[in-house]
Amino acid sequence: MSKIALVPMIAIALVVFLGGTVWTIVYSFTDSGLLPRLDWAGLEQYDRLWSTRKWIVSIQNLALYGFASMIGTLVIGFTLAALLDRKIRFEGVFRSIFLYPFALSFIVTGLVWQWILNPQFGVQGIVRGWGWESFSFDPLNNPNIVMWGLLIAGLWQGTGLVMCIMLAGLRGIDEDIWKASRVDGIPVWKTYIRVIIPMMRPVFVTALVLIASGIVKLYDLVVAQTGGGPGISSEVPAKYVMSAMFGSQNLGQGFAASSMMLLSVVIILIPWAYLEFGGKKRG
Repeated sequence: MSKIALVPMIAIALVVFLGGTVWTIVYSFTDSGLLPRLDWAGLEQYDRLWSTRKWIVSIQNLALYGFASMIGTLVIGFTLAALLDRKIRFEGVFRSIFLYPFALSFIVTGLVWQWILNPQFGVQGIVRGWGWESFSFDPLNNPNIVMWGLLIAGLWQGTGLVMCIMLAGLRGIDEDIWKASRVDGIPVWKTYIRVIIPMMRPVFVTALVLIASGIVKLYDLVVAQTGGGPGISSEVPAKYVMSAMFGSQNLGQGFAASSMMLLSVVIILIPWAYLEFGGKKRG
């Protein structure tokens, strides 16, 4: 009976997800405009895509944001979890404070940090009001560092969830391991690096998957905080897809960009799946 109960879920997955994916890929080879139509255009949409500077910039921005976000979220999240795991006072209060931003939508987060980073009313304006007139902190209006302004907001929202995941992993470590390391005189930092972190490999994998999924679909934070500007300096692939499909009314171009995003995810997932599952079978 349990297998029969899974049939609707499997059918929905096949029709909605797999069917939608195939439909998108097929129509990426067409000259669809406002409405989808089977007017075959070969690789024309892909040629146009990779010759568009806006798309190239969006790929570069996502790579920069993704690498920095992945490293920053893991390091900050694990550090906060390790500090909370030391049985500090008011742990529940600190845990709630750090996790609270995750309860907000990216739209709210983007608007809040847009105000905080505003040169007139935000950090720069406050510090200059204190008398430091030469202070400058205006990342959202600087094309060279605008992605770092987005990164600050992204880290602020996503770090709390990773902290909770890491804290759950740390609480699952046997206390005897800590006792043995203290008896052997091993420093705490070395115990974390050589013993605790390798034991938490599944926890790190889970956190990486969640972080990566958020990076690939980065859209609403950009729209709320910068709108892709200044110019196109903060464009990302998801925003390019939405702009092509609903702004330029070019479904074929949007489908082509979506297919390339899917391909990038597959290229990342295949090696990970092989190492995660294939290696275990051989062992």
